[in-house]
Amino acid sequence: MEQLTFTKKDGSDYILFTLSGDFNAYTAQNIQAEIYSTIEKTKVVLDMSNIMVLDAAAMGIIMAAHNDAEEYGTKLYLLSISNEVDRQLLATGFKDEFNIINSVTEVA
Repeated sequence: MEQLTFTKKDGSDYILFTLSGDFNAYTAQNIQAEIYSTIEKTKVVLDMSNIMVLDAAAMGIIMAAHNDAEEYGTKLYLLSISNEVDRQLLATGFKDEFNIINSVTEVA
């Protein structure tokens, strides 16, 4: 089983999480709490360019973070999504609901 690694970096008015590896039910525990606690306070950008696997549990985390952002008046952005992430977002039918960006300069 592959691991999920992430780094957290402060931006001007957002926090950038750079994710790499497999984002699934087994690897998501480490980042889930970080994303949820951060989205309450500020905008969150998830760099998903290096995600190789994205399962339903990870999609649930992303969807919950998106919903939390709406509740708290912040935003969730998905940066440079990989082909796997794109495929999974299309499969859910919710791709158009997400703020998908190609550069952090697009964070509004």
